[in-house]
Amino acid sequence: MTQHSLTLIVLAGGLGSRFGGNKQIAEIPGLGCTIMELSIQDAVKAGVSQAVIIINKKIRAEFEATILPRLPESLEVILVEQAISAVPNGYEHLAAERQKPWGTGHALLCAKPYVNNPAIVITADDYYGESSFAILSEHFKQHSNWAMVGYPIKDTLSAQGGVNRGVCSVNSQLHLTDVVEYLDIKLENNVLKGNNPHGERLQIADDALGSMSFWGITPCLFNDLETGFTEFLENTDNGVTKEYYLPNEIQLAIKDNRQAITVYNAQEPWYGVTYKAELDAIAHTLCQLRRKLNDQTLASSCKK
Repeated sequence: MTQHSLTLIVLAGGLGSRFGGNKQIAEIPGLGCTIMELSIQDAVKAGVSQAVIIINKKIRAEFEATILPRLPESLEVILVEQAISAVPNGYEHLAAERQKPWGTGHALLCAKPYVNNPAIVITADDYYGESSFAILSEHFKQHSNWAMVGYPIKDTLSAQGGVNRGVCSVNSQLHLTDVVEYLDIKLENNVLKGNNPHGERLQIADDALGSMSFWGITPCLFNDLETGFTEFLENTDNGVTKEYYLPNEIQLAIKDNRQAITVYNAQEPWYGVTYKAELDAIAHTLCQLRRKLNDQTLASSCKK
């Protein structure tokens, strides 16, 4: 296995049920590329030399034909299929009944054989901003603990419907103390609310940060995920439909004092696509942003 200083792991194995199709490979109108490609470009600028992309088998052919040729030639790209059948021995009966992927925790676990160095974990359909990659790249030059870039949840809502977010709590040392996955988050009578893991609909603080699946991890997390996924399959009363979420495993690492996770505040807005109508809505903004970045790069090159 080639040694890299920093890897990008892209979680692109979801089915995009609310989007109504494979949103991971949906091109941004006016840019001729996907959100994932913009993130990969930003990651390469920050020093990433390997990308491990977790996909579902339905998009492999189109990905290899259209997206793969557009990625930077200097980047080692590994495509990994998140297979429902990829479960520990003894749990094949659950896989046989499963209809959708096992969740973000399982998706990240699929990258284990290919990563032996610090990595940035993102989702394919979220645009995080160039500076966020630079932040975590600098973090790993100085530190060995995990990290994340957090975004204000109130700024990540969708006009099309509820969203799912990992709601974070941070202490005075800027370390993550708690992360809980809330579902169907939206404003109700100007109050931010979402469903907690117990199905209770609760208010969420106006200044709460969301993880947005922008994590800085080290390979030791994979061992935690292996153990956690087995426990999920063993203990979940309905493993056929419930999902194994990455934030839950992050939470356990915090609770057991195995990791101090540094939290950085995002310096740029987050843009994401949950529903198809949002793709057109954010296209103009992303086009303007990329033109601005390209102009800055050209100006910097001219000065040199």
